[in-house]
Amino acid sequence: MSLPLIVEPNELAGHLNDDDLQIIDLCRPEVYAKIHLPGAIHITPSELISGVAPAPGKLPGNDRLKLLFERIGYDPTKQIVAYDDEGGGWAGRFIWTLDIIGHERSSYLNGGLVAWMGEGLPTTAEQREIAPATKLDIEIDLSPQVSLADTLSSIDDPQTIVWDARSAEEYQGQKLAAARGGHIPGAINLDWLDTMDRDNGLRVRKDIKAQLEQLGITRDKRVITHCQTHHRSGLTYLIGKSLGYDIRAYDGSWSEWGNHPDTPIET
Repeated sequence: MSLPLIVEPNELAGHLNDDDLQIIDLCRPEVYAKIHLPGAIHITPSELISGVAPAPGKLPGNDRLKLLFERIGYDPTKQIVAYDDEGGGWAGRFIWTLDIIGHERSSYLNGGLVAWMGEGLPTTAEQREIAPATKLDIEIDLSPQVSLADTLSSIDDPQTIVWDARSAEEYQGQKLAAARGGHIPGAINLDWLDTMDRDNGLRVRKDIKAQLEQLGITRDKRVITHCQTHHRSGLTYLIGKSLGYDIRAYDGSWSEWGNHPDTPIET
């Protein structure tokens, strides 16, 4: 079985009984307890982040990642499909994490639980038994990640674009979620919410490529995406990857940049 990076609900529904499929649920825990895709294994979003101030969204340490993937019975040969109930932020963050460990077969359920239920596809409250993975050897590849130093050095690089996935108010410095507000100099703002089609089950907008190109976020550039904690930019990373962009995520995001005393900021 081979599924596209962004898979539609009806296509996934035809593979639910495949032995080489693993479905990962990143919904709110209370939602998962009541309703989820058959066979889905739940991951709490907090398992994907370090939680350490001032940049809690940074990648967890290797030991924590290993524990997570052992817990879910990770198998590097399987097709992994991730979804959430918010339009793709946490699911995209998980796919970015899979890229960090070099997993080769991952997909996002387009629109997540919202689109799945909108199509009237099967759900359950039953929680499956998980056989933990043993003797799991996780190899870390940090090429999908950029650091504060990498982002700083890219500001004057005409071949690099920073995609800020926060709200316009945060980008303009009108809404503060760190010591300082504003944006990375030269960054282009496209709110993650504006990449979703609210009239089509929160799926990625069909015109997203044209929208990005109109803003100057183009395939010929190296793209760095971020938000406040690399949660919302999980979706924008996923979108860029699906379009064949050379895209990486700054997981320190604005919580690190905006709380640093010396980083340059525009408003």
